[in-house]
Amino acid sequence: MKTIKIKAPAKINYTLEVLNKRHDGFHNIQSIMQTINLYDFLTFHLSKGADLNIELTGNSKEIPYDKNNLVYKAAVKFFETLKIKEYKLKIFIEKNIPVASGLAGGSTDAAAALFALNKLFDNPLNIDDINKLCASLGSDLNFCLKGGCALCTSRGEIIEPLPVFYQRISLIKPKYLGISAKEAYTKFSQLNDKTIPNNTIKLKNILLEGKFDENLLYNSLENVLLPYYPEFSEIKNNIKNSIMTGSGSTFFVLKDKVEYDFNRDKYEIIENLETIQNGVIEI
Repeated sequence: MKTIKIKAPAKINYTLEVLNKRHDGFHNIQSIMQTINLYDFLTFHLSKGADLNIELTGNSKEIPYDKNNLVYKAAVKFFETLKIKEYKLKIFIEKNIPVASGLAGGSTDAAAALFALNKLFDNPLNIDDINKLCASLGSDLNFCLKGGCALCTSRGEIIEPLPVFYQRISLIKPKYLGISAKEAYTKFSQLNDKTIPNNTIKLKNILLEGKFDENLLYNSLENVLLPYYPEFSEIKNNIKNSIMTGSGSTFFVLKDKVEYDFNRDKYEIIENLETIQNGVIEI
């Protein structure tokens, strides 16, 4: 039996600007993403078997442990690509990244699965091959695989590395509230005015100079969702410069501590996080 353990980081979106809807139903975006030191841990056990068998388990009751899990889909995609059979794969997912929170928990876990399986089979795929598999499974996997800071375009799968600007991060998430990307983008599609401030390109240029401007934080989906969720309004009204990440439901602020006394029964607060250079890595 061969075993490997992977550390898969969450991401935040400094910017997320939705441009237009594509013919495939997705939206073109421009976004600056950054990985942070909030991790899921995935342990993979691989052994020979009579046929191909994939078994998922984990510590969370909020995610499926079957073919609906993106980790399962990533494993299937890997095995199909290489025509691998007669193996038994067990995967344990230690979930620490909140589910349906805009932090790319599912995407980073799936990227970790592709990374781990390639290692377990002695690297039959090169980085371009893995990136193609990532892009076929979702919009954030390519970034999660690489990590650090990057300009992400197209659906999000085309990435341009940028310098990492070190800073502290705190997260504020309404408990028991998850937002699907489908809901957020559907509501966005109903807007009449889809104008963006082009903060993504402005922030990119500033990062290339080794600087950062908190005033450029922006998310096209935030104002779309605010009217539907009073918890979001409470966050925005009480935390200066807080911004929603991804399609929600998590907001972040560039401070090591949240300076507002939220009801801890209603909100999950994760403080004193920081930006990191890496994506998924072996430990």
